[in-house]
Amino acid sequence: MAVNIDTLVSQFQQKDKSAFETLYSMYAENICGVIHVIIKDQERAQELCHDVFMKIWDKSATYDTSKGRFFTWILNIARNTAIDELRSKAYKNQKKNLQMDSFVGILTPEHEMNIDTIGLQSLLKGIKEKCIQLIDLLYFKGYTQKEAAEKLKKPVGTIKTRIRACISEIRKNGGL
Repeated sequence: MAVNIDTLVSQFQQKDKSAFETLYSMYAENICGVIHVIIKDQERAQELCHDVFMKIWDKSATYDTSKGRFFTWILNIARNTAIDELRSKAYKNQKKNLQMDSFVGILTPEHEMNIDTIGLQSLLKGIKEKCIQLIDLLYFKGYTQKEAAEKLKKPVGTIKTRIRACISEIRKNGGL
């Protein structure tokens, strides 16, 4: 039986618990995977994933179908939650001596079917190295545009222009 996502989201927004359970079963694994890619801590990623679902439950009325797909809305909340975690003092103190690996490293052939990377390869196909580097810094490592500009020794305006161009390329590949 095919699930009508619009109906399901509408029920979810009306605080239907079975709609919540269905959406959770549909998306939790992917959301936890995205968080894990950012923070590199499976246990904490699970905790944050649950936090994300509580946030979307509490803020379900703020979802607007005209602004994008429901999954994209959840994904943005998850990404922001993970970045907030990265920027928190507690996380920085816990991870002081650990280096963050580049997300590009997860695109190796032995990880092709890893749940964290499904779809990522097709979205990044043909994307320039500059874009991959910017996406890594801004979306996966939580840098601000100003921090990325400093790291790459480029003006902030250049970073803003490049990220817009990169996002356009990803859209052409079927993302966002």
